[in-house]
Amino acid sequence: MSDQINAKSFRLARMSPLMLALTLLFLVLPPILVVGAFFGRHQLWAAALLLLAIDAWVWLRFRPSRFTVQGRELEVVWPLKCRHIYRESIVSARVIDRQELKRKIGWGMRVGAGGIWGGFGWLWTTQRGLVQMYISRTDSFVWIERAGGKPWLVTPEEPEEFVRALSP
Repeated sequence: MSDQINAKSFRLARMSPLMLALTLLFLVLPPILVVGAFFGRHQLWAAALLLLAIDAWVWLRFRPSRFTVQGRELEVVWPLKCRHIYRESIVSARVIDRQELKRKIGWGMRVGAGGIWGGFGWLWTTQRGLVQMYISRTDSFVWIERAGGKPWLVTPEEPEEFVRALSP
């Protein structure tokens, strides 16, 4: 009971302008395809439905809605799933900027969902291998180092407060 009273929840941060522009582009494509389908390009119905399904899948399964620090764990919550990370497995957490991220990981390639609502899934990097990534911004990242697990890269609202909440 006291763990839930002391719980601190952080939503995924607002999207950066780049992520917002990409998201708006992806969201406007299905209506454009539907209009094209109404004007005789019937094969566009399938493309519109496919894009809508992808948008929904990313929202429901890839994009976390919040990070909750409570008791002995960090809870990552998506609309259709939840993951618990024990705090004793977290070696360190700190806010890093874009330049520090580049120095830390080298070159990287996203494996998962990206472009709509952010970048989610894995980030394959030349210096750190696979990194769990759940970002909605291109700045103010939180780097979470884990003992015996992949590091995490996240962008919660109030990143400094999030790091303080994770600290013992």
